[in-house]
Amino acid sequence: MNHVPPRPLAEADGLEAPAESVSAALETRFSVRAFTDRPVDPRDVRTIVARAAHSPSGGNVQPWFVYAVAGEPLAQFRAVIAERSATNPKGEALEYNVYPPKLKEPYRTRRYRCGEDLYASIDSPREDRAGRLAQYGKNLDFFGAPVALFFALDRDMGENQWAHLGMYMQSVMLLAREFGLHTCAQEIWAHWLPTCRELLRVPDEQRIYCGMALGYADGAAAINHWRTDRAPLEEWARFEGLD
Repeated sequence: MNHVPPRPLAEADGLEAPAESVSAALETRFSVRAFTDRPVDPRDVRTIVARAAHSPSGGNVQPWFVYAVAGEPLAQFRAVIAERSATNPKGEALEYNVYPPKLKEPYRTRRYRCGEDLYASIDSPREDRAGRLAQYGKNLDFFGAPVALFFALDRDMGENQWAHLGMYMQSVMLLAREFGLHTCAQEIWAHWLPTCRELLRVPDEQRIYCGMALGYADGAAAINHWRTDRAPLEEWARFEGLD
């Protein structure tokens, strides 16, 4: 592999110019759970995946691997998942816990509230088990998105590198907003890792972390018109010497 030396400082892009609006990207990003079938330009997908590599990583190890799928390969992926989930609705054995086995407060309440607000947006009360299962099942269809991304890292990597992969994913989600696209990071694929590994041809030395739906949000879908809340700043931040 040819080493590309860093550019001279004078050539760095936007060194002194302010960012266009990272705030706008953050404020308008949310987990979209209904996409239109409008195709995404493959060049945009490649650009987003490539630009996100400017994310930081300790020692510049760049621990991320990305598998982007669309078109006929994604249709085949969906078909296999639909067939296997019909006979195995709970999925396959987990390689890692998505959440701690005993999620303590306030995290448990936050997660519970998120779920209740989601189902309330589609008028699906707790007793509507069929409706809730149907909505949950839409995860396996990437909520109709035309592009799916999967993120992996080498099995030798530790907790620090998992954090670096998370920063890369955040960059992808923010860059998507620059292109007028939306995303939904999907933990559900932790329940389907053997099948994902098979269909995506992921080497054994890599561990898949999660998937992500990418596309254009369906503005007419009720489920896209609610937002999760955020805990008050005072609950999780302390400032000293910043009066």
